[in-house]
Amino acid sequence: MGTFCSVVKFENLQELKRLCHWGPIIALGVIAICSTMAMIDSVLWYWPLHTTGGSVNFIMLINWTVMILYNYFNAMFVGPGFVPLGWKPKNSQDSVYLQYCKVCQAYKAPRSHHCRKCNRCVMKMDHHCPWINNCCGYQNHASFTLFLLLAPLGCIHAAFIFVMTMYTQLYNRLSFGWNTVKIDMSATRRDPLPIIPFGLAAFAATLFALGLALGTTIAVGMLFFIQMKIILRNKTSIESWIEEKAKDRIQYYQLDDDFVFPYDMGSRWKNFKQVFTWSGVPEGDGLDWPVREDCHQYSLTIEQLKQKADKRVRSVRYKVIEDYSGTCCPLNRGIKTFFTSPCTEEPRIRLQKGEFILATRGLRYWLYGDKILDDSVLEGTLV
Repeated sequence: MGTFCSVVKFENLQELKRLCHWGPIIALGVIAICSTMAMIDSVLWYWPLHTTGGSVNFIMLINWTVMILYNYFNAMFVGPGFVPLGWKPKNSQDSVYLQYCKVCQAYKAPRSHHCRKCNRCVMKMDHHCPWINNCCGYQNHASFTLFLLLAPLGCIHAAFIFVMTMYTQLYNRLSFGWNTVKIDMSATRRDPLPIIPFGLAAFAATLFALGLALGTTIAVGMLFFIQMKIILRNKTSIESWIEEKAKDRIQYYQLDDDFVFPYDMGSRWKNFKQVFTWSGVPEGDGLDWPVREDCHQYSLTIEQLKQKADKRVRSVRYKVIEDYSGTCCPLNRGIKTFFTSPCTEEPRIRLQKGEFILATRGLRYWLYGDKILDDSVLEGTLV
């Protein structure tokens, strides 16, 4: 109930501006097109409401839409939760383990990071998602993940409606040359005939909605599996990168040490309960976190400080060997590079052969970092 109230009673009407962004506009547009077309196709041409199955099917379509929108708006408007401005640890001596944010004039609590888009330090920040125009973090991680689950399931249901509508409506109109094949289509006959005939416009709209539904199922479904993978390890995307750099630092300096991620509770179920609860409110307060028995409360932040001091781990210098135009999804760099383009609002940096870059982190085909200029650097994403 508290979560619902936080959605209805916005702390500030400025939050409504989050809707005025290309991410929510596209996301809500896809939801509206798929759900509306599925209901129209079902009622008019595939499964009428006067049948029991048609009524159940229609209720399920409405149910998918409501649950998807509820979790979507929860993730957008409830937000990730921000570290209070001017925050300090209860024990002043613990401040030596924490980084200080000059923008927020506060220490960064464990697992928190500063988001340049939100201009605040975000509790348990995973990433800034352009589709909700907000960060994914402590308070909205569960809602965001449920949205990633429900959207593909709803699209699968809608895609089934689209396919069956086109199949049943076009079966008697098209001849495929299968004279020996006979299929009983008596169950699909409408009596009386539909008020609006299934014409070319309806076919084109249904086909377009089918493409959106299938594309959403694949793309959002992949994001769901990625999120579940890190949730079951009680990590965030940023913490996975910190852990990778920690292992790299230990291997490079051949240290007699082993980095243990402090927030892994030892079982997937315990990790799962850190995000998903029956009350809908995540465990803890977003500032203090339970850790493994063999770890320190600030083990991860201490590792971050070590990496910040280690310039070799913090950034790697590369020389550009080919020109890059700075396009979002470059087709001339191969299919894999095109389809693995980062879903981020960070600018792509235009590069020319012979220039130098400082890479702070990277994927298989993309790097995040800075272009070295004469006296400064330009921040962004590199291919």
